[in-house]
Amino acid sequence: NKVVKPLEKVVHLDLKGAPPKVEYIFQLIECFSRLGADGLLVEYEDMFPYEGELKLLQATSQPILAIQKVAKSKGMEIIPLVQTFGHLEFVLKHRPMWSLREVSNCVGTLNPHKEEGFKLVMEMLRQVVELHPGLNALHIGADEVYMLGEGELSKLWLASSGRTVEQLFLSHVASIVKYIKKEWPHMTIIMWDDMMRGMSQDTLKASGIVGFVQPMLWDYTPNLDVDKTVSLLEKYYSAGMQDMWAASSFKGSTSVYTNVPSTQRHVDNHLQWLKVVGSVSPVLNMRGIAITGWQRYDHLSVLCELMPVGLPSLAACLQTLIHGQFSPEAKNKASEMLGVSSLIGKGCGRRSTRAIGYIQLKSVCDPRYVRGWFSPYHRSRRMANPFITGQIQSQADVVREEMCHLYPDSTAQEWIDEHVSPVTAPLWRILDEIAACATEIVP
Repeated sequence: NKVVKPLEKVVHLDLKGAPPKVEYIFQLIECFSRLGADGLLVEYEDMFPYEGELKLLQATSQPILAIQKVAKSKGMEIIPLVQTFGHLEFVLKHRPMWSLREVSNCVGTLNPHKEEGFKLVMEMLRQVVELHPGLNALHIGADEVYMLGEGELSKLWLASSGRTVEQLFLSHVASIVKYIKKEWPHMTIIMWDDMMRGMSQDTLKASGIVGFVQPMLWDYTPNLDVDKTVSLLEKYYSAGMQDMWAASSFKGSTSVYTNVPSTQRHVDNHLQWLKVVGSVSPVLNMRGIAITGWQRYDHLSVLCELMPVGLPSLAACLQTLIHGQFSPEAKNKASEMLGVSSLIGKGCGRRSTRAIGYIQLKSVCDPRYVRGWFSPYHRSRRMANPFITGQIQSQADVVREEMCHLYPDSTAQEWIDEHVSPVTAPLWRILDEIAACATEIVP
C-alpha cells in the first residue's frame, strides 16, 4: 500500500506593493511556524531588491537573506513566487516596458513573442534564485494571462493552421521551464493551473511541460465543487503530471475591497479541500497546500484585508488542516496559539491586538459616532458636535499610529485615504463651512 504523506502546509506571504515592516515580518514567520505552517510561498513583486536594468522595478527592498534566516531557524522552506506571464503589472506599468505588453491596455500580460520580454523574465528569475542560496523550489505564477492572443504578433502567430491560444500559452511556459531546468536542473517548478483547466489531455501531453512542472490548483470558495476538482486533478495525472498542489485562502479572496475576513468562509474552503485530498489519496501525489493571503487582487487594486486581521482566520484554517476538521479541539488550539480566547492575534505580536481593533472597523471611525452624530441628516444641515468630532479625530490618529508600527507610512496613508478620509474629509469641510459662515456648531 502506498503511504499517504501529510500535506505540506505553505503560507502565502504577499508583499505586493505594501509589505509589513521587517520586524513584523519576522514576528509573522514565527507566528506562522507556531500555528503549524511548514513553509512560505513568498510573492516579493516590487519589494525584491532587483539590480541593474531591473532596478526600476523596485519600489522598496526587503532584507531577503535575513528573512530566509528567520524562516530557516523555524524549519520553514521558502518558495519564491515570480510571475512570468500574467500579473506583471509591477513590471509593465513602467514606460520603458510598455512595448512588452501583449496589448497596450492590458498592463499585466507579457507579449510572448518578444525576445526582450523573455530575457527580462529570465533575469528576474536569475536574480531571485541567486539571492536564495540552496533554493529547491520556484513558483512561476502563469495565472490569469488576460488578453493572450489579442496582440498583433499573436494574431499573426495564430493565423498559421492548427495553432491555438492554448498552444501559445504552453509554448511560452515551456520556454521558461526549459531555461530553469538548464540553469538549475534540481529545481522543482510550480505553476498555477487555471490557464490549463480547459485543455485536453492530448494538448497537455504535447506541451513539453509535463514532468517538469507541478500544477497548483487554486479555488478559494467555501462551496468548492469537490467532484469537479477531483476530475481536474485526475486529468492532470492522466496527462503525466505526477505531483500536484492545492491552493486555499485565509484572506484576500472574498472581494477586491473586503477589509475583514470571514473566518467561517475560509474554514469552509479548507474543509472542502480536505474532501478533495481524501478522494484522490493515495493514488495521486498531493504535495501540499498553499494557504494564500492576498494583499491585493493585483498590483493596481486597493488593499484587501491586512495581515493583523487575517491571523485568526489563518490560525483556524491551519488547525482545520491539522485536525482534519474545525472541531472544538482545533478551535481551542488556534485560540491558545494566538494567546487569546476570541481568536484575535495578541500572541503573534502584541501590538497587533490594538491595531486589529481599529483596522477592522468597517469605516475605521467608530460607527456609533459616525452614524449617531454625522449622518446624512447632519451633513445636509451642516450640524456637528465638537466633542464627537474630537472623538472621530482621535480615532483617526490612533489608526495611523497603530498602522505605522506594522507598516510603512505609505501603506498607512493608503489605508487612511481609502477607509478614514471618506468620513473625516466631509466632516472637516462642514466644520470649515460652519466657521466661515459664523453659524452655531450645535443646533
